[in-house]
Order: sequence, then structure tokens, then C-alpha cells
Amino acid sequence: MTAVVPGAERLWTGPHGRVVIGIFSLAFLVAFESLAVATVMPLVADELDGLGLYALSFAAPIAVGIVSMTLAGPLMDRGGPGRGLRAGVAVFVVGLLVAGLAPSMLVFLVGRAVQGLGMGFVGVGLYVVIGQTFREDMRARVFTVMTSAWVLPALVGPFVAGSIADLVGWRWVFLGVPVVAVASLALVRAALDAIEGDRAVEVDRRRVGWAVVVAGGVLGVSLAGQRDVPWWPLVLVGSLGAAVVFATRLLPAGTWQGRRGLPSVVATRSLLSAGFFGAETYVPLSLVEHRGMSVAHAGLLLTGAAVLWFAGSWPAAHVAALSSKPLRVRLGSVCVLIGIGAGFLTLLEPVPIAVVAGVWAVGGFGMGMAASTLGVLLLDHSEPGEQGANSAGMQTSDAVSQSLVLALGSVVFAVTLTVDEMLAYVLVLAIAAAVGAAAVAMSLRVVPRVRPDR
Repeated sequence: MTAVVPGAERLWTGPHGRVVIGIFSLAFLVAFESLAVATVMPLVADELDGLGLYALSFAAPIAVGIVSMTLAGPLMDRGGPGRGLRAGVAVFVVGLLVAGLAPSMLVFLVGRAVQGLGMGFVGVGLYVVIGQTFREDMRARVFTVMTSAWVLPALVGPFVAGSIADLVGWRWVFLGVPVVAVASLALVRAALDAIEGDRAVEVDRRRVGWAVVVAGGVLGVSLAGQRDVPWWPLVLVGSLGAAVVFATRLLPAGTWQGRRGLPSVVATRSLLSAGFFGAETYVPLSLVEHRGMSVAHAGLLLTGAAVLWFAGSWPAAHVAALSSKPLRVRLGSVCVLIGIGAGFLTLLEPVPIAVVAGVWAVGGFGMGMAASTLGVLLLDHSEPGEQGANSAGMQTSDAVSQSLVLALGSVVFAVTLTVDEMLAYVLVLAIAAAVGAAAVAMSLRVVPRVRPDR
């Protein structure tokens, strides 16, 4: 394991400066690609005549990523993150090339699925690198670096992607990224070579099979949520059941029961993210429909939340009064629940837009504070030979929870919209608020790890 210089250490210019830059670059890469794809997808669907497969272009990488994360976790614990992270970036690059050169929507979907395969390895690999390279007291600052990697893409990503698409075509949004991916990987090469795995870690092949079932469930739930497939209610129920039942086998025991320790850490983050993104889906839409805002102006609300997300992660790593990790998680969770309330405020005409924006910003701030701290707590509760598997478990839990809440909201919204539009918004926001409230309750069970030797 990489040695760390004792005492205060600068992140960007210290002994691990190249590693920090590499972590930032890889996180930036994933962030930019996520936001860029959302921007150009209407053009892709139009040119490749694939509007009917539009939803699959987002669901496929998430579903495939669940399988690759499940595989990556124990492999990286056993052999170190070096080979897996390199393979993940290579596969991600192949997926970009396939998507960028795709002659049809079906081939484009294959490229997106391959991207998800690579991103699963990259996501787990970054956690393992952080856990094995940096001391416990430095990890919160490194997670702040990862969070900051999403700010610039949120500010300029859609504009840059749109400009590239206008100037040279949407394909270059995919074809122009591989060079950055390879350069980012080179920066963390030294750290990867210095991290050894634990050969005693066993790879349970049954977990990969379970992950395939969960991925199929997530894919089915996403498709059923669009209500475009025959017998979609049956598809929804069956897929939901498969995802929930088999996902429990991929997570730390007791996760969805909120057991103290690692399980409550994973459950809290999944509930927080599902509640926040469940509301984020409808807040801009409500501003456009009920307040007459333009799509661009409503989108600025999401940009502001991304900036506040970073702002929330910074005091979590630097303010002494917030040194208690459970306290940060609880404060952040309450802030997220308050932020979800902004969705209801969009429905009240007398409430100024500035108030809506301010309340939503509180939610973004809370996500930054809680999410980064929960990432640190995950590593605190993990031994070196468990960091990959536990990181994969957390990210799998996030993917399943978010997919299920978004799909449920989509169905409720679409069905209720034909009866009463205002009721449709109230119900989907109530779902998000209920999930956020459950996150607050779960956060009370989050505790720091107590090591016997300290």
C-alpha cells in the first residue's frame, strides 16, 4: 500500500498530487460524458431514427454498470485496482468509439452499454485508489475533489456539447473524449502500481449471476416506466420484484433494514440520492409548466444545485465544527429534505422564484455535505480487502434505488396526469419527500467506526 507522508499534506502539489489530478480527471470525464449525452441525445435519436429506444440509451449503461461493479469489487480487492481500472478505461473508450461511429440506434445502444461496462470498473476503482492511497483524515478532502469535478461540466458541459454538435456533429461528443481518458489514466499509474491486493479475497461467481438479474430488473423497470411496452404493469411488477429480491444479495447484510455501521451508511446515501433526483426530475418541469419559465432558465436551477453540491462538500472536509461525520450526514439529510420542498413551492404561484431557487439550493448543499461524508464512512467501515466490494455494493444500491424511485414516479405521474395535473405533481413530489424523510430517519443510525486498537 502506498505510504503517506505524516502531518499536513497538500492535495494538488503534495506527494500524491498526480494521483489527485488523475482522480479529478477521471471523475470529470464521467461527469462531462453524462451531461453531454443528455444534451445531444435528441439529435442522436433523430438522426438514427431511434426515438422509440430513447429511454434505453440511459437505462442500458446503468444496468450493465451494475454487473461490472459487482465483478470489479472483489477482483480489485483481490488483485489491486490497477488492472481493473485500466481495463475499465479501455472498455469505456471502446464504448465511446462504438457510439460515436454507430450507423444505427441499435449499434449506438451497444456502445452505451459498453460505456456502462467500463464505468462500473472506473467507479469502483476510484474508491479503492482513494481508500488505499490516502489517510483517513485526508479522504474527505479527496471526495471534495471528486465532487468539484462535476461542477465545471454542470456549468459548461451542455453548452460545450451543444456547440460541438452544432459545429462538427454530435458524433464528436463521443469521439473526442478517448484522448482525455487515456491521459487521465496515466496520471494515476504510479498509485495503481503501488497498490497490492489481498489474494485471500474470494470471487463469488454467483454474485455476477445475481447482478445480471438485478440489471435485467432495472432495465425492465425503466422500460415499464415509459408505458410503451405491452403489458407494462406486469413488466413493472416483475422487474421490480427481481431487482429488490436479488439486489439484497449484492449489498452489505442488513442494508435495507438499516443495521448500524456500514449497512446504514449505504442505505442512507441511496435514499438521499433517490429522493433528491426524484424531485430534480420534476422541479424544472414544474417551473416551465406552472411559472412560464424557459427551459434554459429552469435548467439554471440544476446548475446552481451542482455548484451548491460542491459547496456542501467543502465544509465537510475543512470546518472543524463539522468534524463529526454522523453530524454532517444528519445535517445534510435534513437539508436535502428541505430542498425537496422546493418542488411543492413551484406549485404555489405567490411564492417568488427566488425563494424556490434558494430552497432548492439548500438541498444541493445538503447532498454535497452528506454524500461526500458517506463515501468517507464507507471506506472507514471497510478493511483494505473489502473496499472494492463495499464500494460496488454502495453504487449498486444507489443505481437500484434511483431507478426504482424514478420509474415509480414516472408511472404515477403519467397515470395521474390524465385525471388532475396538479395532483400528479403533488404525488410524485410526495414520493420524493417520503424517500427523503426515510433518509433522515436512516441517518440517525449512521455511526463512526470504532476501532479496537484506538
